[in-house]
Amino acid sequence: MTIPRRLGRLARRGRRDTGFLATGVPLHLALVPVWSWGATTTARTGNWALTLPVSVALVLSVVPVLTAVQRYRHRALLGVDIRRSAPVPQRWWSPTTALRWLSSPRPWRQVGYHLLLGPLMAMSELLVLVAAAVGLAGATGYGWVWALPVGVRRDWFGWATLMPCYTVLGLFLLSLLPWLAGVVARAESRSAAALLGPSRADRLQERVAYLAGSRTDLIEAVDAERRRIERDLHDGTQQRLVSLAVNLGLAMATRPDLPGEARAVLTEAHLEAKAAIAELGDLVRGLHPAVLEDRGLDAALSGLAARVPLPVRLRVELPERAAPAVESVAYFVISEALANVTKHSGASRVEVTVRRVGTVLRVNVTDDGLGGADPSGGTGLTGLAKRVGSVDGIFRLSSPVGGPTTVTVELPCAR
Repeated sequence: MTIPRRLGRLARRGRRDTGFLATGVPLHLALVPVWSWGATTTARTGNWALTLPVSVALVLSVVPVLTAVQRYRHRALLGVDIRRSAPVPQRWWSPTTALRWLSSPRPWRQVGYHLLLGPLMAMSELLVLVAAAVGLAGATGYGWVWALPVGVRRDWFGWATLMPCYTVLGLFLLSLLPWLAGVVARAESRSAAALLGPSRADRLQERVAYLAGSRTDLIEAVDAERRRIERDLHDGTQQRLVSLAVNLGLAMATRPDLPGEARAVLTEAHLEAKAAIAELGDLVRGLHPAVLEDRGLDAALSGLAARVPLPVRLRVELPERAAPAVESVAYFVISEALANVTKHSGASRVEVTVRRVGTVLRVNVTDDGLGGADPSGGTGLTGLAKRVGSVDGIFRLSSPVGGPTTVTVELPCAR
């Protein structure tokens, strides 16, 4: 049962490929009358200045139609979808769109396919169709020979000995037909995909756009998850710790008769609870401060500057809010930069400037410390550069020995 099924699939694929090739012959030869008319007219009249522009105009007007028909043919008969490299202009009459279309490589790749490769493909298709016709005629030779008049058969010298050879040859050609038609169909499909579909540069551009979109979606998903964790910690765990600290304080206040050891244990537990609340608050602010989402970057940076044990001069000039991901990156860059200043620089003051210049959010953090900051020194500067790069931003560091140190960040702030 396996062999008949395989033969049936082979026969169906051969019929499909042969039908596909048969429909391609008139399409591949559609431009032959155009260039043959131009060549014969030029040879006869010598007026190439007229025939050449007319021929080029006819070719350019027919090529989009042939391309659309070829795409439909490949999709309907082979199941091969040849994608468009770019959307077709909506206003064909516009000189601007016409010039843009002609200046791109896409139409000239299509012209090369239909004008140069098309006749070659038509020749190979015709050879396959001729082989199919010859094979069918040879395989059915005995049938149509016996349909001839008796006198014709008698006058055909040697037909009885030649017909077996014709039959064997016909069956051999028919057995080769699925393989031959498949080879030509695959070659045509690959050439059509290469010339009528998007080019390698177009595919790379589409891939880059897809990866950029995926990266943006991933950043937004991570930021949303960070905000969810922040809300859960703030509204759940932190409130439970606050309640525990309050209960411990009430226990010490309402039970003055507690033994000294018990009171010492309660006092230590109360202090530990308050320390846990403070650490959890810092963790929550490090994940995603609620004020950043509610009131924007200006209010979040004001609270951040107030917690730094150094004088911080903060200037924020934002006519409108940027995208949430950009605000988050700017906040954490400034937070990490201020932490580095506090731990490593020995500075006495810090200046933070945030302003929007066109479509760019520019951040500057400058301190008067010792300088000499090295991104490879484990100060978190490498992580800052990577975080800025996640939104296609630019990170620059200027830190000569002796100071000052300036961190400059430029973030695209399109919403």
